[in-house]
Amino acid sequence: MKIKTLSLILILIVTLSCKNATKAEEISVADNLELNLNNGEKWIANLETHKGIKIMDSIISDFKKREQKDYTNLGEILSEQTSYIIKNCSMKGEPHNQLHVVLIPMLDKISTIKESNNNTKSSKTLIELETLIKTYFNYFNYFKL
Repeated sequence: MKIKTLSLILILIVTLSCKNATKAEEISVADNLELNLNNGEKWIANLETHKGIKIMDSIISDFKKREQKDYTNLGEILSEQTSYIIKNCSMKGEPHNQLHVVLIPMLDKISTIKESNNNTKSSKTLIELETLIKTYFNYFNYFKL
């Protein structure tokens, strides 16, 4: 129950934080929690989002190479990166809604990593976050025009 409530709160925060969100999009995001391709093709993400997710992937890769694992610090750094992504959100319509389907669980995983004092739990959650990042790259791309 607590996770469902937290997820709904995160959906609303992210949706309301995106400067282009409308009331219809808020309802759509809350109701449509299934990630789909765009007629068999990847969705186009804005540059800031795509770059931000790539940076998150690099941060995690660098973190995994370290002997000392400070998951709280990792969570803080990743949280700053997701704040950048949300602040610079310029996506609209269905691509925007689809982004939220993958971004909301990322925010949840990052919160868990940041707040957990259990390295085993944080390590498992980090693997789940890496899977979400891979999912993002399977469903989204950025094309410079």
